[in-house]
Amino acid sequence: MEFLWTTIQVKDMKDSLNFYQNIIGLSIQRRFNADENTEIVFLGDGETKIELVYMKKKIDISFGNDISLGFKVDSIDGMMKKLKENGIKIETEVIQPNPNVKFFYTRDPNGLKIQLVENS
Repeated sequence: MEFLWTTIQVKDMKDSLNFYQNIIGLSIQRRFNADENTEIVFLGDGETKIELVYMKKKIDISFGNDISLGFKVDSIDGMMKKLKENGIKIETEVIQPNPNVKFFYTRDPNGLKIQLVENS
């Protein structure tokens, strides 16, 4: 079995694409309208794949607090600066469970918890 992608229902495709392209650094692989009310965009390279789905008629989108997507970053400090410059709230302080890993959490424009991780 092979993991293919994570699907995220989004409130606003433009805001979501801005976050996942410009903040996280994923590139668009495919973009299409499934029907007159649904737009789908696949992002990512290699093993990282995300499917964003915008449905005009879907009003309520919610994510549990106990799920998050984790992304590797080159620099925790650099990413925190980038988030602040883009007006994106940082949810936690930096957490360092061992000498080789540190991370923090933010949220995407839809409220999904995002973990940003630096491995040394």
